[in-house]
Amino acid sequence: MRLILAADEKWGIGKDGKLLCHLPEDLKYFKEKTLGKTLVMGRVTLESLPGKKGLPGRRNIVLSRDPDYVAENAESVSSEEELWSALIGVPQEDIMVIGGEQIYKALLPFCDLCYVTKIYSDFDADRFFVDLDTSGDFTSHQVSDVLIDEESGIKFQFFEYIRI
Repeated sequence: MRLILAADEKWGIGKDGKLLCHLPEDLKYFKEKTLGKTLVMGRVTLESLPGKKGLPGRRNIVLSRDPDYVAENAESVSSEEELWSALIGVPQEDIMVIGGEQIYKALLPFCDLCYVTKIYSDFDADRFFVDLDTSGDFTSHQVSDVLIDEESGIKFQFFEYIRI
């Protein structure tokens, strides 16, 4: 199982149910890594996507406490047991966890690779991810040099964290 996220300097991942900032190059990277995969997300993450529906070209699974939750272009499961059943037969490398905070925390122990976009700013986030640099469970390597978003001037860099 894999995981993908963008985090600021304090490992913040969201604020008020939205991404911290708009980085077109990061969105392109996200699409490249997730196209054709099975995405696992929470309800708030799904509702933050364009049109509040599952992403095209991917199987979208939403984990929601509400057993009656329905969303366009997405399957809904209401427990981790249902999630595991829905993932039977899907190769581990084709499963991508895309958020939010609670889903990341619940599924991180099952992830062997994390794609992380490090954003070199502090956005006063209200949702956070585990600091993989100090967790002791992962080793990292940079995938890109530091990039700068032309529109905002925000600096960011792509990393991969591999479970030790």
